[in-house]
Amino acid sequence: MPFEGTDAGQRAHVRFGLIVTGRTEERCLECLFRILESQANCSFKVIRRIGQRSPITSEKRIQKMVGTGKKIPDRDAEQIGLPARHFLCSGGGFVILVDDLEARRAEQADTVFRRYRKALDTILGDSMAARAAVHFLANMLEAYYFGDSRAVNEVLGTNFEDFDGDVETIKHPKNKLSSLHADFNEKEHGPLIVRRLDIRHLLAHRDRCAFLRTMFKWAGVAADATGWLPAGRLHGTTMGQIDALEKFLHSSAGSKA
Repeated sequence: MPFEGTDAGQRAHVRFGLIVTGRTEERCLECLFRILESQANCSFKVIRRIGQRSPITSEKRIQKMVGTGKKIPDRDAEQIGLPARHFLCSGGGFVILVDDLEARRAEQADTVFRRYRKALDTILGDSMAARAAVHFLANMLEAYYFGDSRAVNEVLGTNFEDFDGDVETIKHPKNKLSSLHADFNEKEHGPLIVRRLDIRHLLAHRDRCAFLRTMFKWAGVAADATGWLPAGRLHGTTMGQIDALEKFLHSSAGSKA
């Protein structure tokens, strides 16, 4: 298996494939996981950028899929399920699909999650589904800039202080940052800020950043590196995937005993 050590007590290098929905995440998200790379023998790489998906609510569309015997739309299979399966079957250890929950999408978290999850489950099947997860950035990657002002100040030369509260509640973080600093350039400054973000600092408050904490908890379990992660609240929409992964890993280890 790709996450099994080659020697007793030693884990082989674990590769994570990232499926992202936005251009900023395509440029920056690999850097966000550098703390895990420092804690375990693992690496993260974006393997596909896709457009955001919304819940399928059209009755006509649902009936058309049922009539053709399809469980998921073709583009979900082609852009989500198949790239995930190819990565896992080609020596990759785990896949994480990451989407934003900006604006009204925050209210659709459960149904958006189920659409992504169904695409992965349908194509990966029981043998691989637990090795892929769906996680969210709330409301978007830029929200976390406000939780670590040091990173922003170093890049922009500003004198901001950390946001007093849960940054995942900031409605329009990109617009907010631009209003505070007119010269902010998402493409130029984003990667520089993300490289400096301190995940421990962002997760230091137990009742904040539940979406982000859940993603790092899942990835930490997969990489066998959770000791560094500050304890705190997980998010109900995505936390069930942690139990599924732990059961899979336990079962996999038992079958080799």
